[in-house]
Amino acid sequence: MPGKFTVTLTYAKDNADKATVAFVIANAALASDKDVVVFLTVEGVRLAQQGYADDIAEEGFAPLKKLMDDFAAGGGKMYVCSPCFKRRKLDETKLIAGAVIVGGAKLVEFMGEGCPSVSF
Repeated sequence: MPGKFTVTLTYAKDNADKATVAFVIANAALASDKDVVVFLTVEGVRLAQQGYADDIAEEGFAPLKKLMDDFAAGGGKMYVCSPCFKRRKLDETKLIAGAVIVGGAKLVEFMGEGCPSVSF
């Protein structure tokens, strides 16, 4: 079933359970032939930094790094909130595969009209 799907993620290590489930859902949407964006905002932007998610593993789920790698390898896109990223003084040269720093307009453009979304 083609179409678009968005997952908004505001958490990272501050709620590893929600961060993990967000990528489980994002991968499920990819497997359902959706064009998927994970919008990383607030603390979630930290996940866009190489090495940050390497030690996050919630019981009962694949490690977060594997979920994120699978998402990027499957063609998923990660939009990283520019103001949130800058506020945390993170390093633009250390973005993970599939991550791109964007302003809110890029997310609005992707979602267009009637794009389903979930938030964590």
